Amino acid sequence: MTFAPALAETTGTALPFRVRDLSLAEAGRHQIRLAENEMPGLMALREEFGPTQPLAGARIMGSLHMTVQTAVLIETLTALGAQVRWVSCNIFSTQDEAAAAMVVGPTGTVDEPAGVPVFAWKGETLEEYWWCTDRAFDWSAEAAAEAEAGVPVEWIGPNMILDDGGDATLLVHKGREFELAGAVPDATPEDSEEYAVILDLLRASVAANPDRFTRIAAEIKGVSEETTTGVHRLYELAAAGQLLFPAINVNDSVTKSKFDNKYGIRHSLPDGLNRATDVLMGGKVAFVVGYGDVGKGAAEALKGQGARVIVSEVDPICALQAAMDGFQVARLESVVGEVDIFVTGTGNVNVIGVDDILKMKHLAIIANVGHFDNEIDMAGLARVAGAEKVEIKPQVHEWRLPTGRSVLVLSEGRLMNLGNATGHPSFVMSNSFTNQVLAQIELYVTPENYPIGVYVLPKHLDEKVARLHLDALGVELTTLRPEQAAYIGVEVDGPYKVDHYRY
Repeated sequence: MTFAPALAETTGTALPFRVRDLSLAEAGRHQIRLAENEMPGLMALREEFGPTQPLAGARIMGSLHMTVQTAVLIETLTALGAQVRWVSCNIFSTQDEAAAAMVVGPTGTVDEPAGVPVFAWKGETLEEYWWCTDRAFDWSAEAAAEAEAGVPVEWIGPNMILDDGGDATLLVHKGREFELAGAVPDATPEDSEEYAVILDLLRASVAANPDRFTRIAAEIKGVSEETTTGVHRLYELAAAGQLLFPAINVNDSVTKSKFDNKYGIRHSLPDGLNRATDVLMGGKVAFVVGYGDVGKGAAEALKGQGARVIVSEVDPICALQAAMDGFQVARLESVVGEVDIFVTGTGNVNVIGVDDILKMKHLAIIANVGHFDNEIDMAGLARVAGAEKVEIKPQVHEWRLPTGRSVLVLSEGRLMNLGNATGHPSFVMSNSFTNQVLAQIELYVTPENYPIGVYVLPKHLDEKVARLHLDALGVELTTLRPEQAAYIGVEVDGPYKVDHYRY
């Protein structure tokens, strides 16, 4: 494979990696140090579990945005005994200084990196992205190091996955499926460009090593999944009887979905819009597709900037919530020509189609804060006769349409809050990533509690995550008296809510 120019990669060192530029490591380390101060949950887990090393022997393949906040997560996992290999789960979301800092490590140098293997840089092609994901499953360097130390090695890959969006989990499942079939199918005209890339990668893998992913799948103790999109994939696999290992749905922990999804978007959406366009949001008409946790944060952010916000929903409960929160609720086709800023956050496919785009006003802005680029029909837009794509600056493109009008598409329809900005702030990500670490410990240390299936973390751990973040905000928590606890049927120390409580 031919890579983009000016990438730093393994040269004369046992540490495998490919990142943009190792000289960025010092800048990344400064940012990581500041982020640690804003991530009390992760730092508390280092203090609590560091002495006992519960993740000793864990080999974690991480596929999650390679940001400064993720760097704090990675170093928490290693502080608890794990080995990791890391890739980003989005072609635009890597912060190159964070990737460099992870490779160099806290005690290494640019000339002698001593960190962890990372394969990620901002602006990957699809081929590069899936090459990186595949490389994170290749633990041959680690196996060779163990063998050289006299430790018998039978494994070839990770025994844990930490996933965001389900791409790592998908690759294992599809790899094993095609290995058992003995062949990889050709892409069809209906398949996406990305799926064709996956098929090409797996075809080469099966030819070189016909049982590689079958062996890797057998070694994996479990996966913890970060996002709505990835969780949906897991439940589909489980329902079909095809899930190969247990999974913990981190997304539906209350301290993830009600905080990261809502408050994180409330911060990062306007940040991305400002960096991308410098367009004043006040007085504009904004349209938010979906009023789940992400949509709620997006609508609140835009309203706070002075935009007039319209929401679309398929779910009558969410639609009623939006109306009661003061938003107009309408179908896209009813208002498409009036809207200045479109934001999608559904986890669904083609919620903004080509016909919608062709009806938009001149230089309307289209932004996605869901997960994949298929929320907006980017493939269909590329097929429009006479349409021309012009780069205004990185991750900001003007699409000149045959109507004579143009639209601005951010991050090529992918996550604009990471492509055009730096994602969610450290404090809210500490909530999410504390859940991730606890999920990894649960799956690795107590596998007997998790037969193959999809689980959520128990309520007492969800409440623990929240507790770990209260002191930083100066919160004084009221304590139930014994008679009060008895009256409502809970323990004084919790959990305080039944599992189905919605918050």
